[in-house]
Amino acid sequence: MFTKSFASSGRQRAGHAARLACVAVGLVVGGAARVAWAADAWPPAVRAALTQAGLTDDALSAVVVPLGAAGERLPPRLSVQAERPMQAASVMKLFTTYAALDRLGPAWTWQTPVELGGPVVRGVLRGPLVIHGQGDPTLVIERWWLLLKRVRELGVQDIHGDIVLDQGAFRVPTEQAGDFDGEPLKPYNVLPRALVVNFQSVTLRVRPEPGARWARVSAQPSLAGVRWPTRVKLQGAACGDWRAGLQLDLTQPARPALRGGYAAACGEREWELAWPDDAAYGPRVVEALWRELGGRLHGHVIERSEQPEIARGEAAFEFASPPLHAVVRDINKFSNNLMARQLFLTLGLSQGEGSLERAREVVSTWAKERAGCDASELSLDNGSGLSRNERVSAGCLARLLQAAWAGPAMPELLASLPVAGVDGTAQRRTAEAVGPAAGRAHIKTGSLKDVAAVAGVVQAASGRRYAVVGLINHPSINSNGGAARAVLDALLRWSAEDTAR
Repeated sequence: MFTKSFASSGRQRAGHAARLACVAVGLVVGGAARVAWAADAWPPAVRAALTQAGLTDDALSAVVVPLGAAGERLPPRLSVQAERPMQAASVMKLFTTYAALDRLGPAWTWQTPVELGGPVVRGVLRGPLVIHGQGDPTLVIERWWLLLKRVRELGVQDIHGDIVLDQGAFRVPTEQAGDFDGEPLKPYNVLPRALVVNFQSVTLRVRPEPGARWARVSAQPSLAGVRWPTRVKLQGAACGDWRAGLQLDLTQPARPALRGGYAAACGEREWELAWPDDAAYGPRVVEALWRELGGRLHGHVIERSEQPEIARGEAAFEFASPPLHAVVRDINKFSNNLMARQLFLTLGLSQGEGSLERAREVVSTWAKERAGCDASELSLDNGSGLSRNERVSAGCLARLLQAAWAGPAMPELLASLPVAGVDGTAQRRTAEAVGPAAGRAHIKTGSLKDVAAVAGVVQAASGRRYAVVGLINHPSINSNGGAARAVLDALLRWSAEDTAR
């Protein structure tokens, strides 16, 4: 657990009173009085939120800086502890997504080669069907249906061989899905793989039957060889923690069991689950889907990371993903960890090796070139922020946003960020909380135990746009996360209220 204290240094404490003395200064601009703040002191609204949250000054680092043209370095409106590396949670996705847009281009696509390992004779493929994963994170069940339909359109009805899911393009360390926080069934913990299938997840749907004592249970997608219970007993209790009430037992993944009940008051509900038997998930889904399409299979569906006995042949076709800008939008709007990790490894693969080591090297080098972020203020791990090893300074993030604003991929990156009070992970930030920033702030948010963060672009009342970064690291956030978010909301609100031109 991350419980490091953030006590301020003696030098910081000594300078605190002096900075406070500079906080409010009356100015007259265009005949209207306004208030300016020293760039290294907290505005009153932010300080009040810090006090209300019970957070010390050193728990927060922040930068608010005007955005300008390429190469234009405008003085910051606020800059406190800007060089200090801190955990930023999902805000780290900005490095992965902007690096991809900048290096690969918004229209770039993943190409998944599909190879017929033998001749097709009167509808029979005499050999394996090999699908070579290249990291495409968009292969949900509907797109797998399209891919296998393409195989059928090649005249393949019966496969006298195996369907081989080639996972060899990525070299990832051995780990378990629950290693991060002990929650292996949470979809955000699904681990990356070269050929991902439907986010390696199942949607369990429970629907009470009118007038019956049972609720109907179904699961999608179909998994070959897995038999789900079709119903669960209804209970008359109020709808509380209905997931716990079901008492789902996945001890034997091929025979899931529901040992509890379901409150009729809950109505119809869905539960997204990461499948516990990760290696078997893809083969089960692909086999079930192939048979649903009317295909026959005389072998098995298998995963392999290395296939020395199967020579790589010419692909019958390559299955293209949606364009990168659409994938980046899904990653940032909904903070999809698996998609971010797939993209991070893809950046390494684009430079010869689909490994974390190569991806870290590629993105770190790029960040230093684009934003001047060196190893003292940026440390990358898996590119998603779901890590205790990733660190970044507010200053580095602000420079990244400045570079993005002046770069050709700015429209795609900005459009991918959630809009405060409107959509994505920022939808619940109300107008009351963020004031004029609602609808005018494109922000990436992040949260973990001990961590709350925000970074993005805010359009102020003056019409000027600012890069805004706020990072909070403090042990109390786990029990008082709402108060920490209120501090970041106060920062967004203060940034948007600026009327100076």
